[in-house]
Amino acid sequence: MSKIVIAFDSFKGCMTAQEACHTAATAIREMMPDAEVVECPLSDGGEGLVDCVEKRLSVRRVDLKAHDPLMNIIDTSYVISDDGITAYMEMAATSGLTLVPDDKRNPMLTTTYGVGDMIIDAAKRGCKEIVMGIGGSATCDGGRGMIQCLIDNGYALPSSNTHHPTPNTHIPHITVASDVTNPLYGELGASYVFAPQKGATPEQVRLLDERLREFAKETESLGLAMPSLAIHPGAGAAGGLGYGLIAYLKAEMKSGIDIILSISAFDDAIKDASLVITGEGKSDMQTLMGKVPHGVLKHSTEHGIPVWLVSGAIDDSDNNLAKHFALVKSINEGDNRPLATLLQPSVAKENLRKMITKMIYTYRMRDSFAR
Repeated sequence: MSKIVIAFDSFKGCMTAQEACHTAATAIREMMPDAEVVECPLSDGGEGLVDCVEKRLSVRRVDLKAHDPLMNIIDTSYVISDDGITAYMEMAATSGLTLVPDDKRNPMLTTTYGVGDMIIDAAKRGCKEIVMGIGGSATCDGGRGMIQCLIDNGYALPSSNTHHPTPNTHIPHITVASDVTNPLYGELGASYVFAPQKGATPEQVRLLDERLREFAKETESLGLAMPSLAIHPGAGAAGGLGYGLIAYLKAEMKSGIDIILSISAFDDAIKDASLVITGEGKSDMQTLMGKVPHGVLKHSTEHGIPVWLVSGAIDDSDNNLAKHFALVKSINEGDNRPLATLLQPSVAKENLRKMITKMIYTYRMRDSFAR
């Protein structure tokens, strides 16, 4: 009997990781009733991290009111381990792009203030550790908003002469889960690479980059960072929030997918598997730079298991993906309808179901022929 593991990231705007895994798994079970199909929804540190944690660990969800990217008060949440020690949260829960209407997206104005709200809430609840996914941001403030929130609420920052620690202002140790390796500023930095996706005009991109450079100089003058921190891989994550977390809160940055694979006990899940299927919204040259499919590929290859890559869109002009994955397919292959139609959840799910069905049919025929 075959064992097939389904390990998708979310298809942003179309399907959550759980929905994608379930859609594919259902298609496989219809084609191969005797197969063991394991659903393993994943995240690389962006949206979906908390859902993955809830599925795998014993946690409880906590609700709070916090500031959104435009400083409106919203209801949001994160989860805490049952022992009360570790909080798992996503910066996108308060400062995510999806919280800002299309016509109001402007990273000159959006803020990470709400991230500070979540950190404070976890601290007040007695948490000692925070694991924070920082994907999907609407911001490009270097974490200034988060820092200001902490200061406004009496939380001391390292090396500050004007704010002194007081009882109950201990900030938990923070582990940052991220797949981004960009520096804080420059042509490959937070502004030039990501701000246009958040609504910035070319002129605003230039101004935002200047702001981040000034922020780095200010931080260095406070003795909180060396110039090298600005080019540290991941400093530019979430509009520079990675830099702010490391410099001001002494956070530790780790690969988001490695954290999730560990939490998900992925190596145990793929034991004795004959095939692993992974995918994401769009796969391109960045996929092999720490995205979910790359983490899945790395671990599966170590066990000698072939991996199929099935994503919403595929950009593989250099055939780099095809060199690593056993099979690479877009769920929209042959579907020439407008992108807006393809992004509809019902359409995406149906196209994923059809593609998986087609691929599994070929897989079964090849397997039968081999026998």
